Amino acid sequence: MTATPPGAGPARTLATNGTLIDPLWHRAVLATDRSAFLPETIYGPDPAHPGWECPITRTDPRWDRWTAGDFALVTQVDDGEPAGEEGRGRLPTSSISQPSLVLRMLQALDAEEGHRVLEIGTGTGYNTALLCHALGEDAVVSAEVDSDLAETAVKNLAQAGHHPRVVTADAAGGRAVDEEQFDRVLSTVAARGEVPFSWVEQSAKYGIIVTPFEVGNTPGVLLKLRVHGDGTATGHFIGDAPFMVLRSQRPDTRRIRELVDEDDPEATDGLIEVNPRVVAYRNTGWQLALGHLAPDLRYAVYEASEDRPEWAGEATVYVATPDGSWAVAEYTPEGGPYQTRQAGPRALWTEIAEAWDEWVKSGSPGRDRMGVTVDERGTHLWVESPAALLAPARR
Repeated sequence: MTATPPGAGPARTLATNGTLIDPLWHRAVLATDRSAFLPETIYGPDPAHPGWECPITRTDPRWDRWTAGDFALVTQVDDGEPAGEEGRGRLPTSSISQPSLVLRMLQALDAEEGHRVLEIGTGTGYNTALLCHALGEDAVVSAEVDSDLAETAVKNLAQAGHHPRVVTADAAGGRAVDEEQFDRVLSTVAARGEVPFSWVEQSAKYGIIVTPFEVGNTPGVLLKLRVHGDGTATGHFIGDAPFMVLRSQRPDTRRIRELVDEDDPEATDGLIEVNPRVVAYRNTGWQLALGHLAPDLRYAVYEASEDRPEWAGEATVYVATPDGSWAVAEYTPEGGPYQTRQAGPRALWTEIAEAWDEWVKSGSPGRDRMGVTVDERGTHLWVESPAALLAPARR
């Protein structure tokens, strides 16, 4: 009697829903037991303590449903030192990714036999195991910033019969490994605002980089870059990819109200022409442009109370950046100019207005018309062609 492959369950789910279409990765999923890469404790939202992640063990009724389904599972909080009581954590800091997203990223690599892969973010090692099965362990180098996670991943991989090279390194701060270039670079953590140029430097000519990418207030998107002979990389967004962010690029976690001091004696009052509600306009292209052109911007829109019908449609809009810049504007349906109070080194409403004008001038593109170039000067957003850059206001 033939034994059931250890990854039969996930493979059936992913093939049935149309995610898994490449036989190379189908075989890898079938051969790999995802549950073997789970720690004894995972984490999930705590209904009794909003804003906290509570520990969930194998005896919890949620365990089987969550681990067997197409879910991302938080495997570490607060960099391994839970900040709350009873093991609760505030910030998810490592996870085993959603299987369908894992496979979309792996298939986007267009990898084949003979290719060498640099993986950024080993985590528990499941994604590394899939790479090893598909391409051979000698073709895989994985970098993990957290030494404890790296040690755990090595053990998990060895138990699964894989022995790739796993290094403890911050892949956002320079070359993850000191060796020849790789045909493929795959990041399982999001680059926020800037894709590290070292990933381009470590890629062979015509190599491919696949990474989650995040700017502004929107969840991550999946970016696929092709490396060129001139030492640059260009590519497009190919889907959604909400991921944890590289540790050295994590955004400020303070709530926006903590960044605003309306009693600041240096704050100034005035009027603005730009509609303050544009910051929350839910066009994916605009949100990418805003996050890129007004870096580190945070915003919140507070609607007028329903108990005051005379204020119907009005709102107070807050914007702020971690450097101490902030602004508050009062929106009314009658239109502008709008009252504002603001302080700090950056003129945030000016940046927002310039970003809006730049995006509209470019044809109000959606995400499908936008792309990215990464070179030694940084990460650049463009519309339709790398020659048509969206120019940040700060430049």
